[in-house]
Amino acid sequence: MKFIHIADVHLGAQPDAGPLYSRGRSRELWETFERVIRVCEDEQSDLLLIAGDLFHRQPLVRELREVDYLFSELTHTKVVLIAGNHDYIGADSNYRTFRWSENVFPLFGEKPQYVDFPELKTAVYGLSYHSREISRPLYDGFTAAGAEPFEILLAHGGDEKHIPFDRRAMECAGFEYVALGHIHKPMILKEDYIIYSGALEPVDKNDTGPHGYVKGEITESGIRTRWIPCASREYIHLGIKVSPEDTTGSIRREIEKQIQEYGNENIYKIILRGKRNHDVSLDTERMKGGQNVIEILDETSPAYDFEKLYAENADTILGRYIEQFRGCREGSTEYQALCEGVEALLNSRQ
Repeated sequence: MKFIHIADVHLGAQPDAGPLYSRGRSRELWETFERVIRVCEDEQSDLLLIAGDLFHRQPLVRELREVDYLFSELTHTKVVLIAGNHDYIGADSNYRTFRWSENVFPLFGEKPQYVDFPELKTAVYGLSYHSREISRPLYDGFTAAGAEPFEILLAHGGDEKHIPFDRRAMECAGFEYVALGHIHKPMILKEDYIIYSGALEPVDKNDTGPHGYVKGEITESGIRTRWIPCASREYIHLGIKVSPEDTTGSIRREIEKQIQEYGNENIYKIILRGKRNHDVSLDTERMKGGQNVIEILDETSPAYDFEKLYAENADTILGRYIEQFRGCREGSTEYQALCEGVEALLNSRQ
């Protein structure tokens, strides 16, 4: 039995992607989802397992129709899905009344239920969110019922506000495979057994690293899985070393150079670190230029010679301020306060 496991597609999200990609980024979520559907068809996968948050919010009827059309085009694959904390089944959710194609099997109950596929010797279990947060450990104590030789659990959660679970209890629950959703980074809790597929595409600037889906096969001899990258872009946090000789222009050139090395198709958060000339004011907005940069954090500190400043200003408020922070470790909160205070006092003299 061949399956593909996806989660956290977040259709309908509007990810921040910088000036180059923001306009089309929402569309890319749909395009990547469609690519996975084509993989299911090309490889004649038996099951497509969707472990929650197919949508970023309550889905519109027209969005459900679009998704169901894609599912209906599958000539062999059966689709099983649950609702997660983003697309939870609220009182007015269109999930409640939508009629899916015959190859789609939603597990939308608040309590565990399963769908049986005798021709695949497989049963798939799951439950859905009916509120944004569920702090109860609903999966603990939930075990396979023995309906079929191969049994799979679809589950969404794993933190204290979203169905926390005991991993060891899950390992003993009797499932051949546990398809997890909610954590956007791919993560293997137990090899070939309990896996977060991660989001298909990153939707937040902190969703760093590659994203994709799990491809698996269950046979009489066991299960084999492989994680497949498929995202159009990655969010990359890129550190830039700054020296006292640098200016806004030179840092901008270095940012452009490193973006070329890491890939212009990706989206960047830049963190500036090091010592800058205390007479230089860094313009982070100008550094962005037309690049695919969504944020620049300036974590630099001015390159002051504090001993020299103290010797020249020992009897002034500046000298007394420096004396209060003597011995503080560079990079500490105290050191940051020292730099900011000295900068403010020097600026007040101008």
